[in-house]
Amino acid sequence: MLTTERHAIIIQLLKEKQTITLQDIIDATPASESTIRRDLTDLEKQGKLVRIHGGATISERKLQELTFSEKSTKNLQEKVSLAKYAASIIQKEDCIYLDAGSTVIQMIPYLAGKDVVVVTNGLTHVDALIEHGITTYLTGGLMKTKTSAVVGQQAIESLNNYRFDKCFLGVNGFHPIYGYTTPDPEEAAVKLTASTLAQETYVLADASKYNQISFAKVTDLKNAQLITQHIQQNDLNTLTKNTTVKVVGT
Repeated sequence: MLTTERHAIIIQLLKEKQTITLQDIIDATPASESTIRRDLTDLEKQGKLVRIHGGATISERKLQELTFSEKSTKNLQEKVSLAKYAASIIQKEDCIYLDAGSTVIQMIPYLAGKDVVVVTNGLTHVDALIEHGITTYLTGGLMKTKTSAVVGQQAIESLNNYRFDKCFLGVNGFHPIYGYTTPDPEEAAVKLTASTLAQETYVLADASKYNQISFAKVTDLKNAQLITQHIQQNDLNTLTKNTTVKVVGT
C-alpha cells in the first residue's frame, strides 16, 4: 500500500472517530506499527492530526477553548437536564464543590432549600448562588478572563482547606483510555485537587464530548462517576467497563 493511501485511511478514520489508536490503523491497513508511527509523525508535521500516547486525535480539538458565554449557549437543554439530575443526588446539608463549568452552573437553581454549603472557583456562579441564598466560599487565585474560572497555586492551596461530600466537574472531553480532559493544565489541576478532596466526584458531560480529548488530563474515568445523555449503547458498554455511568432520560 502506498504512503498516500495509508494517509488517506488514517484521515478518514479520524473523521469518523475523532480519536484513533495505533491498533485501529493496524486493523485498517497492512502496515507495520513502525510504519504507522512514521505516518503519524508525517501527518502531525502537516498539521492534520495531533499525536497522543498510543494513537492520534484531530488537531483542532486539543487546545480549543470557548469562552464561558459561548459554552453556555451550546446544548443548553442537555446541560439543564444533566444539572437537574446532578442536583437530585445532593443531600440536605451536604458540603459540595461546583467547578466553573457551563453545565455545572445550571445546577444552582435546583440547590435552593437543601441548606448546602458550596465552594466554587467559578466567578460566573457567584451571583446565582447569592440569589438563591446558598452559603458560598470562593477560592482565591488567578482569574482566567476567557472562562471566568479561578486557577493557579492559590486556588489549589485554598481548596486544601476544605473537604467535600460531593464534587461536580465539567470537562471538554471524556475517553475510555485517556480519561477526562480539558484544554488548560492549570484548570485541570484545580479540578483534580477538588476531586481528591471529595468523597464522591461526578462529571457532567453530554454525548458530544465522548471520544474527545483536550490537552490536559484531569483524571481517569474510574475516578469519577459520569452523568451524560444520548449515549449510544455500544459506547455505553465501553464506558461502563471503566466507570459508573448515569444516562439521564433513560
